[in-house]
Amino acid sequence: MGCGSCSSGGGCAPAGCKSNGACLTNGCSKLDVYDWLSNMDMPSNYRPFQIVEVKFKGSRKDFYLNNDNLYLENGELVATETTTGGFDIGHVSITGELVRMQMVKKHVKEAEVTKKIFRKATPADVDKWKAAKEQEWETMHRARKLALDLNLSMKISDVDYQGDKTKATFYYTAEGRVDFRELIKKMAEAFRIRIEMRQIGMRQEASRLGGIGSCGRELCCSTWLTDFKTVSTAAARYQNLSLNTLKLAGQCGKLKCCLNYELDSYMDALKDIPDDVHILRTEKGDARLQKTDIFKKLMWFSYPKEENWVPVPIKEVREIQRINKSGELVPDLGEGKAAELTPTVKAFDYENVVGQDSLTRLDDRSNANKRKKNNNNRNKPKPTVADPAAQKPIIQVVKTVVQVKAVQQNVPVVPAEGAAVEAREGGPNRRRNRQRPNRNPNNPNNPNQQNNNKTE
Repeated sequence: MGCGSCSSGGGCAPAGCKSNGACLTNGCSKLDVYDWLSNMDMPSNYRPFQIVEVKFKGSRKDFYLNNDNLYLENGELVATETTTGGFDIGHVSITGELVRMQMVKKHVKEAEVTKKIFRKATPADVDKWKAAKEQEWETMHRARKLALDLNLSMKISDVDYQGDKTKATFYYTAEGRVDFRELIKKMAEAFRIRIEMRQIGMRQEASRLGGIGSCGRELCCSTWLTDFKTVSTAAARYQNLSLNTLKLAGQCGKLKCCLNYELDSYMDALKDIPDDVHILRTEKGDARLQKTDIFKKLMWFSYPKEENWVPVPIKEVREIQRINKSGELVPDLGEGKAAELTPTVKAFDYENVVGQDSLTRLDDRSNANKRKKNNNNRNKPKPTVADPAAQKPIIQVVKTVVQVKAVQQNVPVVPAEGAAVEAREGGPNRRRNRQRPNRNPNNPNNPNQQNNNKTE
């Protein structure tokens, strides 16, 4: 979680960040180290360790000498020495005796640490550092455009400005060597600073940029993983994983580093499992190996033209293999014992409410309401007319229309006033503009009813 997204307690400064929103380090929990020696009582004549570990943007960390014996705490901003002159701004990550242990882990000797800490960062240093960091995004996109104009097969993934705004380091990835001499000239003219180009791999790029993995957590390489070991597809084979590159590859495009996490446990468990068993010969036929449960030490076999798999323990597999090598056949694989090996469903003594509510429960309810409504419409009785005389006008209307048609075949009939007006207004489209007749015999506004009354 970055400092800019920390929850605030009502003010402008984030409540969860010790530097009150001024850290700008891609995340508050990136490559953190817990100082478990901080609360220990030291001897009275103890002298603090003179070397301090400082963290910069991304996963870059380095050791510096504290010759002035400044009192430094974790997360504090300091101005440090650089190899090319000027100063850089970083956060103190470790102090005290834990730095000595960290140097042993990283194989760094005390004599090799030559750079020192100048001072604690002043407000002027912090303002200049923030101004430099704000230009990194625009600088990176301008550098990408310059690289595209020169047709260079490289991808500039990140830019890191020095704290005094006099130097910028460009991190890029490429498949091979790139001649970027002309690019450096153009960037020096455009940005007016010293330029350093540094090629990194795909894993280092993912480590600097960060992201969310397929497991839903932040990338290991951007939070705590610092050493990148080689990962091969053999690690997936040993763990019985599907060799699907889309599932095995991480955001960097390489195989996931987490494939190596449990590899040692699988290798230890595979020592007891025979690797030369593919077919077991029985009187029912040759049983072929389908899968192996490494930690339960079970091997699943299937007979020809049968879909059911039979679990066989490792000890019995070795025994059957020994019998087959002597030229004998076993009656079966022990299907009776296999039924005992099949896992039984455990009966819980509490109510399991997980999964009771289906995601489509609302859709099912709406569909059921629609079906119920349709059924009610089907079963609804049709309205019946109590007075038989009410149907008489309808029959008379039909008779009247028939008489009019019969007259139209022989003698021209003078239309009624309403019909003449309607024909005059409709013109050639009078059939389209004609309104549907009102069939309700009880409606006093029904023109057919009036005509029928006149006829009568």
